[in-house]
Amino acid sequence: MNEAPSRSDGPSVRIGFLAPLSSPGWTEAGRHLLAGAELAAREINDAGGVAGRPVELLVRDTAADPHTATAAVDELARLGVAALAGEYHSVVARAAAARADALQLPFLCSSAVLDALTEQPTPWVARIAPAQSHGWRTYAGFLLGAGHTRIAVATQPSVYWASGTGILRDCLTPHGGTVVELDTGAHTPAELCDQLVAHRVTALLLLAGHPEPAVSVVRAVRRDPRLAGLLLGAPAGQPEFAEWGALLGTEGSGIPFLRYLPERLGPLGARVDTALRGQLAEAPSFVAFEGYDTIVALAELLRAYGAEHGADQAAPWERVTVDGTRGRIRFSRTPGIGVWQWTWPPVQVVDRDPAGADRFRVLHVG
Repeated sequence: MNEAPSRSDGPSVRIGFLAPLSSPGWTEAGRHLLAGAELAAREINDAGGVAGRPVELLVRDTAADPHTATAAVDELARLGVAALAGEYHSVVARAAAARADALQLPFLCSSAVLDALTEQPTPWVARIAPAQSHGWRTYAGFLLGAGHTRIAVATQPSVYWASGTGILRDCLTPHGGTVVELDTGAHTPAELCDQLVAHRVTALLLLAGHPEPAVSVVRAVRRDPRLAGLLLGAPAGQPEFAEWGALLGTEGSGIPFLRYLPERLGPLGARVDTALRGQLAEAPSFVAFEGYDTIVALAELLRAYGAEHGADQAAPWERVTVDGTRGRIRFSRTPGIGVWQWTWPPVQVVDRDPAGADRFRVLHVG
């Protein structure tokens, strides 16, 4: 006879969870991230918790604001959380990581990909998502394989977009490629179309916020007969979420983006996929799987580390080995990246199928 997992009457293991749940944050991403985290916490508790103690998520909305995130980290530290997790936006996660490092509080970042998540190497911060340099090099390989070397980027001022532009340029230049930067703040969508024609580019990448100005740029390009053969791309993943299709319809299909899922989910991933569909009332994005994997990995860390740790005891990320929805999760030190990194989650380049925008086509695998 199977016995229920042993549970103690001790206090909960509190984990502070950060996500963009209000504007101007990308709230759909935040909702999916939180859904995955909540599902993982429920399942961990059903299986006995962490050392017999239930996991409790203390959720804080960052609203895509670094200052809000920093204040939330301070508040959560005062509340005695054992660790921090979450966040989607890279510039926000960077602020949270810096504060967690200063407080010597473990932080497992779910979705932010910026390579320089911290200014200096730290033992306190780790990341589930792949580094931007890893994912965007895969995207550059897709572009080169498809014959695109004259690229334009429609961009906004941001360290994240600037970093992405630099990665693309470093990958394309040795192959004779060029990258033209077009500031969406300096040009209307119609003027951007004129610039694309003048520069004779074959692809335009949307390195800009969602829904605006990205949606307006897509509409302008799709409706300009001069740009009928132009490839539109969105390496940051804007077309992943249902809102993209709702806003753009068929105009939003055929736009390749990065997605961090395997070509086929294993048994754990398939089970979680089914559970998340019921929870979200829609297909889960890869971000929901990142949220789930974050809490599973962090629970494993806390089993090894202890929920009542001292600041003089660095988080033993190297001791974490656990099955996630997208593969076996282990953390290591990676040259050029100052945090502990899962190397690597699966990386795909996919798009929404023009024949059915609710379906995805895998175009390239990293």
